[in-house]
Amino acid sequence: MDVPPARSILLVGEGNFSFSSSVCQLEAESSITATCLQHQEEALRQEGAAINIQTIQDSGGCVLFGVDCTKLGECVSLQGRVFDRVVFNFPHCGRKSGVKKNRELLKNFFLSCIQVLAEDGEVHVSLCNGQGGTPADKPRREWHNSWQVAAMAAEAHLILSAVCPFENENYPSYKCTGYRSQDKGFHVEKALLHIFSRSFPYIPVQITHMEEVVEGENVHYNIPAELSDYVFRRFLSPDSVHPVKLVQDFFLKELLAHWSVSMATASAPFLIAAKQLHSCCHGVDNSQCYWIHLLQRDLTCPAERKDPNIQEASSASKAACNKENRMKSLWPACSSDVHPEVESGLYALRPTLLPQLNEFLAGKEAQLQGGRDVRSEGEKNKNDEGCNGAISSFFGISGVVFRNIAISLWALPAFHQLLLRGVFPSDTEPIKLLRSRLEKLLSPYRVSVATEERSLQLTVEPLGLVGEVFQSSVADSCHVTITVSLNLDLLAVLLFSLPDWRLLWSHEPRFIRQFSHGPPPGTPFCPFSLHPEPFSFDISFWTGPSWEEKKFYAAIREASLGTVEQVQLMDTFSHPDLSQTSYCYRLTYHSHTHALSHTQALMFHKHLELLLSSRLQVTIR
Repeated sequence: MDVPPARSILLVGEGNFSFSSSVCQLEAESSITATCLQHQEEALRQEGAAINIQTIQDSGGCVLFGVDCTKLGECVSLQGRVFDRVVFNFPHCGRKSGVKKNRELLKNFFLSCIQVLAEDGEVHVSLCNGQGGTPADKPRREWHNSWQVAAMAAEAHLILSAVCPFENENYPSYKCTGYRSQDKGFHVEKALLHIFSRSFPYIPVQITHMEEVVEGENVHYNIPAELSDYVFRRFLSPDSVHPVKLVQDFFLKELLAHWSVSMATASAPFLIAAKQLHSCCHGVDNSQCYWIHLLQRDLTCPAERKDPNIQEASSASKAACNKENRMKSLWPACSSDVHPEVESGLYALRPTLLPQLNEFLAGKEAQLQGGRDVRSEGEKNKNDEGCNGAISSFFGISGVVFRNIAISLWALPAFHQLLLRGVFPSDTEPIKLLRSRLEKLLSPYRVSVATEERSLQLTVEPLGLVGEVFQSSVADSCHVTITVSLNLDLLAVLLFSLPDWRLLWSHEPRFIRQFSHGPPPGTPFCPFSLHPEPFSFDISFWTGPSWEEKKFYAAIREASLGTVEQVQLMDTFSHPDLSQTSYCYRLTYHSHTHALSHTQALMFHKHLELLLSSRLQVTIR
């Protein structure tokens, strides 16, 4: 692996300074500072040390003695300095120290070196084969018997960015010493160089106040805290190069080769009335909705009464982040114990875009009936005319939708949905034609397209359902309505080989940078955080008769900042005399986007316990 030149390099834990001497010769333009733990007299006793030190100094480098690599911030000679690269070759506590002591050495080194590391700097640690405890080690030791280098670095908020062979041949004058505190070398054959960089900081959850026009009424509400990072991300904006936008463009381009497609250009409100949702939503489970209690509703706002066209109805949607003085929260932001048929004036965060698509189509139909054909010439030429002049083209809408679901590997509480609908002559067998197109497009990605009654199910393991196509009849017997629904997030995971859907919502610049040039689907994603370690903790508590599991999942997402990827129910017990039930869950914390250490995961877990006690009134066992 080619390591880019650095402007300033700090080398710690040097023995005979032969590696620092080699670096001086290889990277003549860099500023070298070489340090060792021993005092000068002891260091000079090592074979070749005097010559190597002279070489470093003659090259303009600096040599420091008595520097403890676990206390770099206390070194007077390093005060006020930062380095682009900090190097620690073959760290070892000395003598016959075990893995626990060497793990502690690594952890303390990482915590120390970030005090002198430039913001975009790197930490290089070389280890013998097997010590690191990552899949790059061949053979790989059992994790508990390794130095757990990635987990130790995470304690200092560092992520493992790259692992490559330690190329000893590039440093011809390097003589490795210090094995068990002797003038004896480590086994550098198959040794590995681990490169670390700073992790993007965690973003705390926040209450997002919203003001939107829904069915002609101006309403105010809060986005649930665990969903605050899923709104206003603009992944589908015209100038976006985000993977979900690239996947949408990929599908629309394929459809445009055979049909015309007209997409709604304006955003739609996040909030939807329950009666509208109940009347038109195919395949939406009410139990998976985020039901919202309004903070305030203006019953009369005639100036904001809108045409049914979605492009006008949604133009008043906006965030109202400074309205605390006008609103008082009377209810929790979200509830799951409601029934849409008995609660009047109930609202939900949109679980699908079908109602908005219906409004968009109603607006298009009204324009056509009014004598205005708003289609482009290309659309008119592609449209097939059947009986009653039905138009054979797709109209579509896309945006974020929300599902109140349990936490598991491929369960997305928010994702981007692409919805398309068109009316086609029955004799053209549109569902059969669509199946052929989709199979051709997705078969390289192992997507199965199965026919079920009058629909198509697009599935792939282990992600599950990634899309569906369903057919419905119209009053005109010679035409059918075709609706296509695609989960753009899961398709982006699939088409770009992402290890985790949560990467799509990362604020990490290294993620979006990989897509800045618009790579075609099929281009594999290169992880910027390698081999992150998962951590599991159990939580047990007593609940009362008002226990709601969905509020438990909401608290987990909020307290863990989305780092919990799996929740398993391990055990339940109902007390025979008390109206209480004990639950035991196992939570797995794992992050491909941030440095997640055991300490950080435990902090999240402790915060969850406090949140459950205060919000859900459970008794932690």
